[in-house]
Amino acid sequence: MRILLINDIGAATGGAELQMLSLRQGLRARGHDVRLFSSNLIPVEKSEFLADYSCFGTNTRLQVLSQTANPSAYLKLRRILQDFQPDVVHVRIFMGQLSPLILPLLQNVPCIYQMAMYRAICPKGTKTLPDGSPCQSRAGIACLRHSCMTPQSWAVLMLQRQLWLHWGSAFDSLVALSHGMKAKLEAEGISPVEVVYNGVPARPMRPPLSTPPTVAFAGRLVPEKGVGFLLQAFAPVAAQLPQARLVIAGQGPQEVALRILADELGILANVTWLGHVGREEMERHFDGAWVQVVPSLWEEPFGNVTTEAMMRGTAVIACAVGAQPEIVNDGKTGFLVAPNDVEALTAGLLRLLQNQNLAEQMGQAGHQRAITYFSEDRRTENFLAIYEELRAKYQYQLGWT
Repeated sequence: MRILLINDIGAATGGAELQMLSLRQGLRARGHDVRLFSSNLIPVEKSEFLADYSCFGTNTRLQVLSQTANPSAYLKLRRILQDFQPDVVHVRIFMGQLSPLILPLLQNVPCIYQMAMYRAICPKGTKTLPDGSPCQSRAGIACLRHSCMTPQSWAVLMLQRQLWLHWGSAFDSLVALSHGMKAKLEAEGISPVEVVYNGVPARPMRPPLSTPPTVAFAGRLVPEKGVGFLLQAFAPVAAQLPQARLVIAGQGPQEVALRILADELGILANVTWLGHVGREEMERHFDGAWVQVVPSLWEEPFGNVTTEAMMRGTAVIACAVGAQPEIVNDGKTGFLVAPNDVEALTAGLLRLLQNQNLAEQMGQAGHQRAITYFSEDRRTENFLAIYEELRAKYQYQLGWT
């Protein structure tokens, strides 16, 4: 089968990009001719461009315009479709660089839209307000009223939204990352939606746990990731278990404020700040973790760090928002807590850090759950089934024309 993957970014700089690159690899390993089309933007310096085709991309002020109308993407995709003639097109993220101008070109080819963000119902893609709380309003004048964007960017993104609504019928199949995401999309008229979970590479269980009892966190240091909440919950743990350690992998605009908070809480000596590290290095640091915390305060569509931790064999404590209740089996592979419930998070941490056997049992259960539901192979096979169904549907329709 000839399969064209489309995504705004073609470098391994984020979760969505890693998913598309690993999907390409998995499909090629199964004998399919798979190519990736993206913009030429590389948002992280020195990252390698890995797509097969590219068009204009930018993260300057011009992006406000190009994400709404990118003629370069239209012209390049038209040529690709003529030359490659894919059996199926799989689009993931496209309204940050490639723009809705590509949609008319997809009207006559089997096409799937995998929604990794909420751009279909929210111009920002997060479905949250500036204070981080969930947005309950429909996209439109409410985006301006809630100060989600400037009047200038609002006008342009409303045009983008109108183009998406006008041409969105080009997609024959809609896919969400979780059932929680599916529910939010369908509540605003985006339906029907299938669910395919992200996949993580299969790996063996990490070595048996040893001291000191260690907590891990991975993610950007931004308010919605809840790192401040984690630090506040870890402080009473360190008071009871002075040997406990917290390892934080990631960087972001909150880093200085978080270091100050750790100092004020008296836990600076218990915290290791790794900064931005590659996947392999992070796994080496996290192999000794007794528990990984995912304290996100917003309803993330999925949560790759959770499934990565489970695949490693690490127990997880996560906030019960977004897709986390679908991923973490509460009481079996870890614990779910309410966002900003410091006492509940502290209690969960103490239960695991004071009971090595429990941490081992939950980690092993998480590893098995990840192998069963969240592996790259399972994700790839799920998409292949959708591709085959779409292609068969098109072939049947052509037989009647």
